Amino acid sequence: MASMLEFYDEETLTKEDGSTDVRTVIRFPFQLAPIKYAVLPLLEKNDEMVALGETIYKSLRNTYNCDFDTGGGIGKRYRRQDEIGTPYCICVDHQSLEDGTVTIRHRDSMEQTRISWKEIGK
Repeated sequence: MASMLEFYDEETLTKEDGSTDVRTVIRFPFQLAPIKYAVLPLLEKNDEMVALGETIYKSLRNTYNCDFDTGGGIGKRYRRQDEIGTPYCICVDHQSLEDGTVTIRHRDSMEQTRISWKEIGK
């Protein structure tokens, strides 16, 4: 319980239209996070994206506790992962199918970078 209280945070984010939104996030260090990576195919109905996402998930799950999520919009899935403290979300999108790169979203900064999915966890 002490860890949950220590790492729990609520951020107020300002949207482009000027309105605000509250983002709940648990900022576990990577070593303490119960789920290290979440694999999120951009489109649930795109079989190729889902298949690549499953491949990435299977390659990581033997070493790390991971989650595979296709339910709802990508923004809502990111928020769900923020709320449970997942440090990194891996988004499989159209470009992933072309060149094998994925978007890694960092929980704390919400910064997104593209890397080859084969480099994840190394």
